[in-house]
Amino acid sequence: MKKATFHQIVMINLIISILVSAVIGFTAGTLAYSYFSKFTHFSFYNHRNEQVSSNNENNYLNRNDYEKQIIQTVKKSSPAVVSIIVTKDLPVLEKYYQEWDPFGGDEFFKRFFGDDFFSPFKFRIPQYRQKGTEKREIGGGTGFIVSPDGLILTNRHVVADKEAEYIVLTNKGEKLEAEVLARDPVQDIAILKVKGQNLPTLPLGDSDNLQIGQTVIAIGNALGEFRNTVSVGIISGLKRSITAQSGLGETERLSEVIQTDAAINRGNSGGPLLNLKGEVIGINVAMAMGAENIGFALPINLAKRDLAQVKATGKISYPFLGVRYVLINENIQKKNNLSVGYGALIVRGKDASEPAVIPGSPADKAGLEENDIILELNGQKITQENDLAKLIQKYNVGDVIELKVLHKGREKILRVKLGER
Repeated sequence: MKKATFHQIVMINLIISILVSAVIGFTAGTLAYSYFSKFTHFSFYNHRNEQVSSNNENNYLNRNDYEKQIIQTVKKSSPAVVSIIVTKDLPVLEKYYQEWDPFGGDEFFKRFFGDDFFSPFKFRIPQYRQKGTEKREIGGGTGFIVSPDGLILTNRHVVADKEAEYIVLTNKGEKLEAEVLARDPVQDIAILKVKGQNLPTLPLGDSDNLQIGQTVIAIGNALGEFRNTVSVGIISGLKRSITAQSGLGETERLSEVIQTDAAINRGNSGGPLLNLKGEVIGINVAMAMGAENIGFALPINLAKRDLAQVKATGKISYPFLGVRYVLINENIQKKNNLSVGYGALIVRGKDASEPAVIPGSPADKAGLEENDIILELNGQKITQENDLAKLIQKYNVGDVIELKVLHKGREKILRVKLGER
C-alpha cells in the first residue's frame, strides 16, 4: 500500500511540473516577443519559401516585390533599347583557274617532244577576282534612345567603321537608318541619330552615387542574335581600370568603370545597365574573357557630358593643357630629390619629339616649364587619386583654370585658358 501511494505521488508531481513549466514558458515567450518586437524587424518565410516582412517600414523589398520590380523595369525600359546592325559594301570574289606549265613552255622542248607531251605536267591553279560588290552584315551591338527625337547612345567601338552603314532595329522590329553624330575621342562612347518623334526613352541616373551590392539589370543584343536579352546581377566593383580589346584587335585602356556580375556577352556592347528605378547608370562595354560573370560598364555621367556638347555644338570636344607629366609618389620624390610628395611633375618624353611642354599650347602660353610641379588645379590637390587629366576633363574648352605651380622652389599662381584637343 505504501509503495503504491509513493508512485502515485511521484506521477502527480511530475504532471504538475510539466503543466507549470509549459505555462511559464509560454508566458515568458510571449512577453519576450512583445518586448523585442519594439526594436527589431523580423522576417520569416511562408510555406512557399517567399520572404515576408513583418514591418512595412523595412527598406528592403520582399521576394515578390523584388521580382515585380525587375519585371516592371524591364517592361518599361525594353522599348527604348535598340539593336545596331553594321553593314558594308564588300567585294564579291569569283574563283577561276589559271594554267601553269612547270617547264615554262620552252619552244625547243615543244618542237622536240610535241605539245601533247607536256599536258600531264600542266597544273590548274585557283585564282580569285572581284566581281562587283554586295552589302553584308559585318557586326552589331546595342544602343538605347535618350531623346524623343532619336538620339541614341552606344559604344564607339560598335560604330568605329566610318565607311560602314548603320541600321537601328527597334523592339517592335522597325528598321531605321542611323547617322553617327559624334564619336568620343577619349571614352568608348558614340552618339547616333535616327529620324523619329515621341520615341520611347530611358532616363539617365547618377553614376557617382553607386553602391557595391546594388541590383542592376543589363539589356542588350546578346551575341548579335538574341535581341533585348535581359540579365540581372549586382554591382561587383567600382572605379576599375581595364584594358579592353575589340573584335578588330584594337586595344583601349578604360578607367573608372563599373564591374558587374550581370551577364554581358558579345553584342551587349552599348546597351544600358539599369538600376531598379529603370535609370541608366552605365553603358555596357566589355566582358572578361576566361572568367564567369565579370562584365564592365562605363559610368553614365561620362556620357552626359558628351550629350550636352553634341546638343550644343554638334560635336564632342575635350579641353587641352599641353604638358607631359608624371604623378609624384614616394619613389619619384626620392629619385628626383623633390620637396613635395604630391602633384604633377612636368617632364619630357623619350626623345626630342616629345617635349615637356608642347609649343604653342595653353601651358606654353601660360609660362609652364619643364620640371615645374603643378600642385593644385582650382584649389584641388593633384594626387594619385586626383589625376591632372581627370581634373581637366571636368572643364570645357575655353574655360580659364587656376594652377598652383612650384617653380624652382617657389610657388606661383598661373591662369590658363584651356584649348581644344
